[in-house]
Amino acid sequence: MTQNRTLLQRRIDAVPRGVATAMPVFAARALNSEVWDVDGRRYIDFAAGIAVLNVGHCHPRVVAAAQSQLSQFTHTAFQVMAYEPYIAVAERLNALAPIAGPVKSVLFSTGAEAVENAIKIARKATGRSAVVAFSGGFHGRSYMAMALTGKTTPYKRGFGPLPNEVYHLPFPISHEGIHVADSLAALKRLFKADVEADEIAAFIIEPVQGEGGFHAAPYELLAALREIADKNGILLIADEVQTGFGRTGKMFGIEHSGIQPDLMTVAKSLAGGMPLSAVIGRADVMDSVEPGGLGGTYAGSPAACAAALAVLDVMQDENLVARANSLGETVVARLHAMAARKDLRPIGHIRALGAMIGFDLLAARGSDEVDPEAANAVVQKAHALGLVLLGCGSLREAIRLLFPLTIPESQLEEGLNLLEQALAIAD
Repeated sequence: MTQNRTLLQRRIDAVPRGVATAMPVFAARALNSEVWDVDGRRYIDFAAGIAVLNVGHCHPRVVAAAQSQLSQFTHTAFQVMAYEPYIAVAERLNALAPIAGPVKSVLFSTGAEAVENAIKIARKATGRSAVVAFSGGFHGRSYMAMALTGKTTPYKRGFGPLPNEVYHLPFPISHEGIHVADSLAALKRLFKADVEADEIAAFIIEPVQGEGGFHAAPYELLAALREIADKNGILLIADEVQTGFGRTGKMFGIEHSGIQPDLMTVAKSLAGGMPLSAVIGRADVMDSVEPGGLGGTYAGSPAACAAALAVLDVMQDENLVARANSLGETVVARLHAMAARKDLRPIGHIRALGAMIGFDLLAARGSDEVDPEAANAVVQKAHALGLVLLGCGSLREAIRLLFPLTIPESQLEEGLNLLEQALAIAD
């Protein structure tokens, strides 16, 4: 019996099935865009830990920074005895955030935790309780984050009752027949039927939906939300958990629109695989919470902060924001070439911001009807071929590409060749 099979049985016996795992293999080691399983098989990584590893697996500068911090102290709890790396991370994030005026940041451990605290801060700052989110959005699996998430199965089904005063608007996806005007009309109806504008604490939106299918929020929608928020004293929260830190060809996804949020949630690629997240926001909004109202025992752990500082240095020194754009151009051109081939499964709706790239499996060439079963088959075939790949979308109809921004061109081409093989129509 292989080590993978042995570990799979141990996993089945020890871990609840509610924690899903995409592949029936187990990692042994990894470097940059390559992963080897416990049986020694090599994979090209087009998932990067779900957008966590923009600087790749085990970047030497990130590893060295974390190791150095671990040799000094592992934990004090920032609320008990503070430490400089936490402050340094906050300072770096404040300087990078596309928010005018004084900015402050508070650190946590996970994206969901950041979202929960962003809502806490928004409610305290405004004195209001209602929150508006979007269909197809994903904000996490904790209770408020789950309520904000715009998809029922598997995220909400059977877990109710959920926190109240959370409302959802349709997210514009043109090939599904939903446009910005539809979203804004739904918001007007919401104001009339369910909740007044002056009762809403915040709008929360992903600049590019992650689990929802890698659909970018139209700039027209973001501009309208900003205008409505300003007119009615509502805060605008950009959930940058998946879009942040160079993935979209800007440091943050919201920057493509020129719209400034009041609060931002970040996590994933902030610390190169170490658990770290943050809420970044206008200083006056952030300071609305009294001392003790924010924090967490492990929030902003020293080793994670050290890793994050190294990640930010690597992003700057290796020019990874610009590289996201060049890599994205290469991949999108290749995908369009694949879409034109009749010996491959029909694909379409190719979409990208930088290196945040998605496409749909179609029921027929040239059709807008999607084929979730085909998407799942492609993902499974890719895994068998040695390519780590993930699906997404409200129906799981889409494939998302999340290779590290540090991937060598030769390995990017190798991964695209494997993707092409996974798309091949069986004889």
